[in-house]
This record gives sequence, structure tokens and C-alpha cells, in this order.
Amino acid sequence: MKHSPILGARNLVRTSLIVSLLSLCTAFGQTPDPPAPSTSDRARSFLATSLADKNPETRKHAVESLGLVSPREPYLSQLEAMLDDKDLEVQLAAITSLIDLKNPRTIPTLLKALNSDVPEVSFAAAKALWTLDEKLGKDALLAALSGETKTSSGFITRQKRDALRMLHTPQTAFMFAIKQGATFAPVPGLGAGVSSLQGILSDPSVSGRATAALLLSADQNADILQALRNALADQDWTVRAAAVHAIALRNDPALEPDLIPLLDDRKEAVRVRAAAGYLRLEGIKSAQFAVAEDAPAAP
Repeated sequence: MKHSPILGARNLVRTSLIVSLLSLCTAFGQTPDPPAPSTSDRARSFLATSLADKNPETRKHAVESLGLVSPREPYLSQLEAMLDDKDLEVQLAAITSLIDLKNPRTIPTLLKALNSDVPEVSFAAAKALWTLDEKLGKDALLAALSGETKTSSGFITRQKRDALRMLHTPQTAFMFAIKQGATFAPVPGLGAGVSSLQGILSDPSVSGRATAALLLSADQNADILQALRNALADQDWTVRAAAVHAIALRNDPALEPDLIPLLDDRKEAVRVRAAAGYLRLEGIKSAQFAVAEDAPAAP
């Protein structure tokens, strides 16, 4: 039996329609790939993960790096929460970063820390409040001087504490950190990175080249900037951390791309500083953009 050409054509059209419908169903049934996270999202996520890490050294580095960002959310709340950390060094680093950020919430938070059951934390809060000209800080220091309060824990042996971590930061390193920090923060509302600086200098493995990077970080010479950029790829992690710290404090959003590769650095102390530094520069860029948008148009 011969097939009608008309029937054949109809069958061909019907088949094409079925194929097209199946293709559409398949296309609509597919789930599109989620968009890749932005660099800012990556940096924020990494900081949050580091703050919750089981390793106290990781949490300490993350707390130190928060002094490089700015006193806005979620960073301020994250920093305040670290005062309840179970590790002493993390709590002390949180106090230093809180002073650095100089937010109206700093004093109430330090007053809470002043009542800590851990003498080191209470004493650190007293010193911080005294630095901020708060009378309660002065009263607490006078009480410590007269022997009414303890400034250190006697129930933990020095050997055990040293085994957990290096407790005391050398006074010279601390004073250097304060002096260097005072030369920065030309942008209102941004920290001077004192806690981050102190964390780098207090590491037993810190190199002379890392110290040099920190010393030269305030110099705006183009050769210095190039040297800092080169130091981002140094084999010594303390040099890389110092370079990230110095570049972040230049407050130049054009340097953001230099910090992005360091988000994948093999050393935690470098990664958290790169994340905080990137968010600092991103915040400055956003503020500059907002100012430009609000500026009146030229006649």
C-alpha cells in the first residue's frame, strides 16, 4: 500500500512538534547553575569561618584582622562576640581590635569585659578604658595597683600556658605597634590595624624583612608600593602578612586586585588579613562612589 504524500508530511510535522515540545520541557526542567560568589562574599564568608574555627590560633588571627576593616556590621558584632571565646589570647586580641575601631559601642562592651572572671581579660579591659579616658578604667587600675584585684591567673601554671600559646607580647613590639598604628587611619571610621600589627610582630618567627615592610608601609613612594606588591609573593609568610597589612592601610581601592590572590594563601594569618583588607578597600570604594553620586552636577 502506498503512503499518501499528504499523510507523510503531516506525520513529519507532528514528529517535529513533539520533538520541539520535549526539548522545551527538558530546557525548563533544568536548574541553572548558581552564580559564583563575589569576592566580597568570599572574604566575608572566610572571616566568619575563621572566627568559628576550632584552632584558637586561627580565631586569634581572624580577630586581629578585624581591626583592618571598619566598625560596621557584621564585623563589630562578630568582634564583640569573641570576648566570650574560651581562649584567652583570642579575648585579648578582641579587646585590642575594639579599641582600634573606636565605635560608640566600644565602651559598653569593654565595661562588660571589665567584669570578666579571667583576670587578664579584666585587666586588659581596664587598660583599654583608661586609654579611652573612662573613669572606671582608672579606678580599676588603681585597684590593681593597691593589690585589691589580680592582674593574672594563678590557677594555670606558666608551663601549661606556654604550652597552649605564647601569652605575653614583648613590650617593645607592642609599643612599636601603637606608634605605627598612630600614623595610619586617615579615613574616618577605619581602624589603624594595631591588633593585626601586634599579631605579626609577636610571632616568634617574624623576620626582619617583615618588620621592614611594616616600617615602610606609611611611605607613599611608588618604589615602596612596588616592593610591597612583590612581597605579596614572598616565601616567608610573615613578609606576605606584613605586605597585606601595609597595602590595606594605604586605603587605596585600586589595590584591591593585589589582595584577591592572597585569599587562597596557604597560611591562615595571611588569608584572614587579605580578606579583611579587601573588605576595607571595598568599603572605601563604596563610600567614594556614594559621595560621587550625591555630588551636584556641574552647571
